Amino acid sequence: MRRAHLRPAQPLWATAASSAGFHPPGLTDPVRAAVPDQRWRHLWPRIPRLDGVFQSTGSTHQAAGPVSGGGRPPPGTGTAEGDPIRPSDSADRARGPAFDQSIPKNGYLWWYIDALSDDGQHGLTIIALLGSVFSPYYARARQRGPADPEHFCALNAVIYGASGKRWAMTERGRQRLSRTPTELRIGPSQLHWDGDDLVIDIHETAAPIPLPLRGQVRVRPQTMTRHVEQLDQHGRHHWWPIAPDSRVSVQLSHPHLHWSGDGYLDSNWGSEPLEQGFTDWDWSRAKRRQGGAVVLYEANRRDGSALSLALQVNRDGSVEPFEPPARVPLPTTTVWRIARATRSEHPVTGETRAQVLETLEDTPFYARSTIATRLLGEPVTAVHESLSLDRFAQPWVRMLLPFRMPRWP
Repeated sequence: MRRAHLRPAQPLWATAASSAGFHPPGLTDPVRAAVPDQRWRHLWPRIPRLDGVFQSTGSTHQAAGPVSGGGRPPPGTGTAEGDPIRPSDSADRARGPAFDQSIPKNGYLWWYIDALSDDGQHGLTIIALLGSVFSPYYARARQRGPADPEHFCALNAVIYGASGKRWAMTERGRQRLSRTPTELRIGPSQLHWDGDDLVIDIHETAAPIPLPLRGQVRVRPQTMTRHVEQLDQHGRHHWWPIAPDSRVSVQLSHPHLHWSGDGYLDSNWGSEPLEQGFTDWDWSRAKRRQGGAVVLYEANRRDGSALSLALQVNRDGSVEPFEPPARVPLPTTTVWRIARATRSEHPVTGETRAQVLETLEDTPFYARSTIATRLLGEPVTAVHESLSLDRFAQPWVRMLLPFRMPRWP
């Protein structure tokens, strides 16, 4: 299996905190046990580095048969009746990602894209967030009462490569947001569905080093689904794998970069903050050799119950659950000690069961990686994410966020 040669993440979160004169006081979470006091000095480098912060997705599933690409999921496996956001009712090539979905007060809605280049040298993540789940400004507004999610929006754009990483996420208010069923504008950047492709025009400034991140990304779905999963037991969190198998082309002017590769597109939404519904999750997606995709989504819910989803997405858009193989622990991240795990079948001769190829993001509350694993009888390279919402809710983590997420009115 070809290994992706992408630069591993660097510990910039610590740099930002140090520049503010903030050092984690007696931590009570796993970082304290994993990183003794005398090693904290290694987490505060003197030279700033580009590093990222992000989000991912997750889902739950009950036993069900195949879901046609043109139909609704069977009862009990999809969107609860009466939910204010119903993308599966219009998930077709005319409307595409359906950017005009409603969002309740204190809620959130995002569209997530990732891609890896065919030569294994580059990667990207793009997230368009309305009611940004990781916004410290939105969190403060909710403390004062019901808050308008459209007043806390951002386009998170990250590129990875052997020469480094560029990361941008500037938050903007309602006056810089406009959306129709096929177009979403956040500040100077926009996403547009043209009937065949999702076209993303990026005009952002990276942080903390203010370098430009500009250009165009085109996502062409090879497979589109109308399958929606309810992630919790109360109907407050949902996930829609819009196009789990896509082709992505990247044409950037700043930095000068052109490549293409396999990608993924999905959407999540909810009516409460993410950390109120979950304590942590692991998510991964991989392209299958003959087309289609496989997605794993596991989470621990705040009410003590667990979620486990294993989906095979076929080339015709149908979605089939399958029995997930054994859970396999992965190494914790080097700097912030984020726990990671995945699922993998027994390896064949010459294969390891599951391994981390590259750690793309190593942050205080989430990690993004590329991993090698074995699913549905074949070796795959997957984009993997681990998210600790318990860690995210810590006050010292919230103090770090503005350094990576500046806000412009």
